[in-house]
Amino acid sequence: MATIKVFNNDENRMETYFKRENEPMPYNTGNTLTVAEFRGSSRSDLLWTEKRAMQSWNSFRFLYGRPIFVGFAFKRPSEGGHGQQSQHYAGLAFDVGQNLNNAQRAEMRNLAISSGLWGYVEPISISPTWVHFDRRRGTPACASGGYPTVRHGTLGAYVLVLQDALNTLGYSTGGLDGVFGNMTANAVVSYQRRKGLMPDGIVGCMTWSTLMYDAIGKNPLLQPVD
Repeated sequence: MATIKVFNNDENRMETYFKRENEPMPYNTGNTLTVAEFRGSSRSDLLWTEKRAMQSWNSFRFLYGRPIFVGFAFKRPSEGGHGQQSQHYAGLAFDVGQNLNNAQRAEMRNLAISSGLWGYVEPISISPTWVHFDRRRGTPACASGGYPTVRHGTLGAYVLVLQDALNTLGYSTGGLDGVFGNMTANAVVSYQRRKGLMPDGIVGCMTWSTLMYDAIGKNPLLQPVD
């Protein structure tokens, strides 16, 4: 049984679901993406994503018209396995089509681009043996890309990434709930002071970059849910 936190972009609120491995992800239609497929190799009992990512999957799966093999989707920062500020840590990215040949992957990648459903589709030069697409949102805090700036009052998957990273390093946020409240703000300020960053409680480029460098894969013991 997995606990799944979903940011409902349409209603600007966090939602919590409890699902078995063979059940569809929240907001998934047609049982085209099970919890087990979304989880992949993650060992976490807590997963997260956003409603619009699931809606993009639904629409793309309908356009593609065939089952899609998912090689990698969700990972927690504390588990590692992806680059800094990866959309996989936010539960918004899919690496798919590892079971296809080059021509079939090219077809899928071209459809992902032309559909306009995804915020980013990785070029073949970066991922020649799979297709990566994700439903990232917001303006990246860093010019090189990555996560948007988050601050007190922000909700969503990026806040869960932040909370997981802080807890991994021993800065308690009072749980992992996707809500940037007072305890999360205090944890951010404590971390910023420790690292010599501006202690403003705002997670922009420098704080994201430093925090994710410190936290990714650094603690194999996963943090409990709130």
